[in-house]
Amino acid sequence: MPAADMKATAAKECTTKQSGLFNRFLTTVEWLGNLLPHPIALFAIFCLTILISSGIAGYFDMSVIDPRPEGASGRAADGVIRVVSLLNAEGLQRIVTSLVTNFTGFAPLGTVLVALLGVGIAERSGLISAAMRGIVMGASKRTVTFAVVFAGIISNTASELGYVVLVPMAALIFHSLGRHPLAGLAAAFAGVSGGYSANLLIGTVDPLLSGITEAASQIIEPSYSVGPEANWYFMFISTFLITILGALVTEKIVEPKLGKYNSDEAEEDLSQAENMGALTAIEKKGLKIAGVVLLVIAVLLAWTIVPESGILRHPETGAVAGSPFFGGVVAFIFICFAIPGYFYGKTTGSIKSYRDMIDAMSHSMSTMGMYIVLVFFAAQFVAFFSWTNFGAVIAVTGAEFLQSINLTGPLLFVMFIMMCGFINLMIGSASAQWAVTAPIFVPMLMLVGYAPETIQAAYRIGDSVTNIITPMMSYFGLILAVATRYKKDLGIGTLISTMLPYSIIFTIGWTLLFFVWVFVLGLPVGPGSATYYTP
Repeated sequence: MPAADMKATAAKECTTKQSGLFNRFLTTVEWLGNLLPHPIALFAIFCLTILISSGIAGYFDMSVIDPRPEGASGRAADGVIRVVSLLNAEGLQRIVTSLVTNFTGFAPLGTVLVALLGVGIAERSGLISAAMRGIVMGASKRTVTFAVVFAGIISNTASELGYVVLVPMAALIFHSLGRHPLAGLAAAFAGVSGGYSANLLIGTVDPLLSGITEAASQIIEPSYSVGPEANWYFMFISTFLITILGALVTEKIVEPKLGKYNSDEAEEDLSQAENMGALTAIEKKGLKIAGVVLLVIAVLLAWTIVPESGILRHPETGAVAGSPFFGGVVAFIFICFAIPGYFYGKTTGSIKSYRDMIDAMSHSMSTMGMYIVLVFFAAQFVAFFSWTNFGAVIAVTGAEFLQSINLTGPLLFVMFIMMCGFINLMIGSASAQWAVTAPIFVPMLMLVGYAPETIQAAYRIGDSVTNIITPMMSYFGLILAVATRYKKDLGIGTLISTMLPYSIIFTIGWTLLFFVWVFVLGLPVGPGSATYYTP
């Protein structure tokens, strides 16, 4: 056999072997994910586990020495943190009397629902969809890849709209430009899901996560507060990093690997669909008016905080940090989506009266049924975990272990990000995963010396970068269905292998940015956010 043929055969066998190993890995991940019950059932099981475990730990008087100095907020009176049993009369009384308040007082519940009222108006009026289409359709052929990834990241402010609107549209745009449609789909999917936490704006995910982080941090310091703006600086810069990395991976790795597209592989005739998505004249007019309205709102908000006499500065110190302005971020999210959404809708005719706004908000709330049920059980778990002192005991034990092996620097966060990314392969919901892990890792890393805001920023990296390679992600089936329109025999392994380069590059690039931002430049991850914590 000629040497060239032998090399080709060897290369093919090597590729086949690697593909087989990769497929087995994906099969294992899918199998592990399928073993997990529904997130709601998972939290119910966790609640029951906490009850039983607290009874056992309380019987054996499990305890640790409280590391906080005397006089510190929340420090145990005798300097010893003990696990409190809930399997007794006092525990049962506390559970039944607090069941409702655990739910209604769970920080992410109200903040997310209020923010979504405004987002619902902007979404139902068509403003968000038109803005995304305008970004992508208005881009030149050279910049369209960057525009697709960027629009995907920005679409996170409107929940599932990026998956439903942008991903199919990006595939069509690439097809109309003579490029491989799956490359467009991959670029949009990478922005929407792989860059899930990054954004220029404070969106609905920010109050969702900060509420859980705040509850977890209060295990160590009962008065600690974490606002929705806690990670804004870092996530703002991350938007541009993910946009650049996503575009480069698409053009340098994914698209060349996909090769030239053969329309015979499509499931249907797509020639009529290529002209879909262009903005109409009335939509362009609506966007201009909505943009002017948003600018006016921005100027008014700046007037309340920029001058030293601003009415939303801190009433006692006059500072921006800790001011009512940042305390009211959720209200501003509502205003900045609802009012421009209304003016856009009035211009285009999608909103004719106040009843249409009510319907839009009602529809937005109707889509949150599953989330509200999840929050009920998650709130009970967080409360039980706090009452039993399990979080504090595990945090002190874990912190002492980390310090004993001298793992308290940047490598600690690399491992934390990798761990969050791995868990995300099996628990696709950002809130569900953080509600489980935050009560353990936030107190633990606080005792090592890091602020909850910094810990949350690291978690958001791990939670985002593996979204695009896990079948457990709620919209993975939808993306697969869209992909099969262009390649009818495409399987789940092909889609994951297409997205894997994004996941790897995003993990490396985003982790490096975090390292430089926190440990080299020493910058805060958000307005008023501390980097380090001193008990």
